[in-house]
Amino acid sequence: MSGQDEFEFGEAASAAFEGEAISSGSGVQHYSSHRSRLRDRFMRAGTIALADYELLELVLFRAIPRRDVKPLAKDLLATFGGFNQVISAPPSRLAMVSGIGQAAIQELKIVEAAAHRLAQARVLGRDVLSSWDELMQYCKTSMAHRDTEQFRILFLDRKNTLIADEQQQDGTVDHVPVYPREVVKRALELNASALILVHNHPSGDPTPSQADINMTQRILAAAETLGIMVHDHVIIGKGTDSSFRSLGLL
Repeated sequence: MSGQDEFEFGEAASAAFEGEAISSGSGVQHYSSHRSRLRDRFMRAGTIALADYELLELVLFRAIPRRDVKPLAKDLLATFGGFNQVISAPPSRLAMVSGIGQAAIQELKIVEAAAHRLAQARVLGRDVLSSWDELMQYCKTSMAHRDTEQFRILFLDRKNTLIADEQQQDGTVDHVPVYPREVVKRALELNASALILVHNHPSGDPTPSQADINMTQRILAAAETLGIMVHDHVIIGKGTDSSFRSLGLL
């Protein structure tokens, strides 16, 4: 059955099907019982009681109602390397995994969007300099597992409160175009007093390149002429990050 067929089947209909299917064969009865047990365990103990593949199973249940999704969950983890990487994977790459249709991709992307919203809510409207760890966690959630470079700007007011977080550019695996004039123009539109620049290195190594340093200096020069402070430029890697200010580059 295709992903489209699964999506059209619908959650309510799939629930009814699962109830009927229990009497139609021992295999179906087995995985229906497995789903119930897994859901109950999750509600009693939360994610601490589940392995990564089991958490993925819970996500896939809604999209794929009529078959055992444990092998598929394990295939996804083997392909992408971990739960976070699966959730963050581009739809085009997810679609290359046998058994993944549009309904399953949609469920994974909903989970990713929810994670981003929750992380953003912890920092938006706060003094980000005094909640730096939460800010870095948000940036890592949003960017660490991307397979292309992304450049984001965090706009702050005079009290260093985060007033906006915007993606400026998407790039390739090792390059993202940035235009200092557009960065400063947007800061003026938002009446921002300060900026924090953030981008990711899909290679996983957050060490700044010479191109990163040159680009940062151009943005710094453009911002200074208009009295806009650049607090930092942070590069997000797979497990660590690099701060230009901590490295003495800003």
